[in-house]
Amino acid sequence: MTLSESDVVLEAVGLTKHFPVRKRMRDLFSRTPPSVHAVDDVTFALRRGRVTALVGESGSGKSTVARLLTQLYPRTAGDVRLHGASTKVRGGRAFRSYVRRVQLILQDPFSSIDPRWRIGRSIAESLDAFKIGTRADRKDRVVELLDRVGLDPSFARRRPHELSGGQRQRVGIAAALAPQPRLIVADEPVSALDVSVQAQVLNLLAELQRDLGLAVLFVAHDLSVVQHISHRTAVMYLGKIVETGPTDRVFRDPRHPYTQALLQSIPHPDPERPLMGAPLTGEIPSPISPPSGCRFRTRCPVAIDRCTTDEPEMSPFGPGHTAACHVARAELERSAP
Repeated sequence: MTLSESDVVLEAVGLTKHFPVRKRMRDLFSRTPPSVHAVDDVTFALRRGRVTALVGESGSGKSTVARLLTQLYPRTAGDVRLHGASTKVRGGRAFRSYVRRVQLILQDPFSSIDPRWRIGRSIAESLDAFKIGTRADRKDRVVELLDRVGLDPSFARRRPHELSGGQRQRVGIAAALAPQPRLIVADEPVSALDVSVQAQVLNLLAELQRDLGLAVLFVAHDLSVVQHISHRTAVMYLGKIVETGPTDRVFRDPRHPYTQALLQSIPHPDPERPLMGAPLTGEIPSPISPPSGCRFRTRCPVAIDRCTTDEPEMSPFGPGHTAACHVARAELERSAP
């Protein structure tokens, strides 16, 4: 199926988030106090009926992006457009409409549900907040959502401590679906669950996305999970997106050394399978003072002098496939006829 511009649900343009840090007394009087560069100039689009995975190590900025898109954090710079409409102003009718249309599924199902409330009230919270339907309509909607996520209607009367981790995450999914969003941001929704339960929740998410035609941003660090649920993959390192493209192409022909290293970390049953690059070594640099040039150069096995001074731009490597790497770009130019 060919997607047009009208299929773009949400577009992030130059998305940036810096957190001020005041660690020393002299920083109190500095005109430019140090800050954590959590997200720097990130641009991407999320389309209707498609799952986009955002992957990278802990500390790469994935969860910060999720919270920026759901308006939990104010932006330092950049814009987020829902169906083409800018959301630079917080508050007001347009902001409420945005919050209703973009919903978040959190990582930890044990802390994302109010332990004092019954499950039915947790699911209906957004319905009450946005005044959707009558009281009877909301009650029916809760029953409908419980059924859709594979739980019996009797769960509406239970409390969170009576549910397993997988059941709580299903409740979290039901609560996110309640106000009929256009986009779901799933922030590592299965990482806190047992392996035996992860597949069930992933299958549920894939089924709901397919049936409802939702756009989904799936934040994860486990690439083996991403491969089976996403249509597109964006790889993030130290606040920057370094590679993006159709998931099958990124996995089959990764161009950025960081993507290659991440793919090597996926366990594979074939010991004879050839490696695509050097394994990932070293620690991620401090986001307070990111390296100059390419941010991955301090851990990159193929870095060249240019990587120290020039920040690489995203270059095309195929239909919809781009990567920000001087070395990969040079290899592509040498191999061109």
